[in-house]
Amino acid sequence: MRTATATAAAVTTSLIGAGAAAVAAARYAADSALRVEPGRPLPGSPRLSVHSTAAGRVVLTRSLASLRPGTYGLTAPGVHAVVGPVLDGVPPRPDTVVRRLVAVTHGSLDPGTRVTLTPEVHLGNPRTALGLDHADVDVPGELGPLPAWFVPAARDTWVITVHGLGAGREHPMVVMPFLHRLRLPVLDLSYRGDLGAPACPDGVGHLGESEWRDLDAAIRYAVRYGARRVILHGWSTGAAMALHAVERSALAGRISGLVLDSPVLDWHATLRALVAARRTPAPLVPLAVRAAEGRAGLRVDRRPPGSDPAALRVPVLLFHGPDDTLASWEPSRRLAAARPDLVVLQTVREAAHGAMWNADPARYEEALRRFLVPLM
Repeated sequence: MRTATATAAAVTTSLIGAGAAAVAAARYAADSALRVEPGRPLPGSPRLSVHSTAAGRVVLTRSLASLRPGTYGLTAPGVHAVVGPVLDGVPPRPDTVVRRLVAVTHGSLDPGTRVTLTPEVHLGNPRTALGLDHADVDVPGELGPLPAWFVPAARDTWVITVHGLGAGREHPMVVMPFLHRLRLPVLDLSYRGDLGAPACPDGVGHLGESEWRDLDAAIRYAVRYGARRVILHGWSTGAAMALHAVERSALAGRISGLVLDSPVLDWHATLRALVAARRTPAPLVPLAVRAAEGRAGLRVDRRPPGSDPAALRVPVLLFHGPDDTLASWEPSRRLAAARPDLVVLQTVREAAHGAMWNADPARYEEALRRFLVPLM
């Protein structure tokens, strides 16, 4: 009898230990998923090898990523380049793909270099990268000064751009030349957790749930310095922040339109993708997702952005597509179907998360032009 009791106690202790280890591992995976740092490739972004370069071309490992249409950055530690579309007329090979090499902007693309395809095309600031005059400004936020670039122009409708997961304020520079041609001032915002901005108080991101207040501060700044109206252009979590702002901001009446690119509208799906991309063992994924939701304050009583289509009061241009593996496009489709009077959905196929412009810059900018002109 004593032997049986001792065995049962040992088994119970072992199970408790295993359970505690599983909880600890899930919490670690949750924290890792919520710390998506600007400048680091998003989880799941494939690494490609540079096989060779020649005048105006680069040979990369063949993969779904390297075959995507459009224009992208190529990054590695100490390296940045810009590549265009896959070249026509080049005899196909089973293991490589040849893309147009637009520029090597930093370092060198040596054979064997391991690179990541990224939607961030430009390095530096609007002046060094694009030749656009700008001012470095600090937006007063609730946690401290928020660094931003202001590109002046003649109109009194400002565009406030807000980057998303794994990016920084260099990402929105892809649309700055176009917006400048429309004579729209641009305020390109850094927010909590970004380099040079205040840290998140608990050390993790909240998928826009708290970060939107920094965007609210940017709206106040724009109005204070001459904007009669603002248009919010957000990518990924930046798009979620824009939706929160139109639903919650005391200055929502100044918002005349939203441009949402790859919006994170389903917290659970995005956290699941981030957790799984960290190679979390499958049995721990549900536990890690719940832990991440708790850490980020994404409780069941908090509604995800865009979950109430009736709350929309301004026109929305929404870029999204079915190949986005981090932010499900199904909520985008539902939002557009629920509010066809206000929401225009531009379906972008063969585009990764946050890379809707990259897949077809001309089509993106034409849709943007048709949307923005009536709002200026």
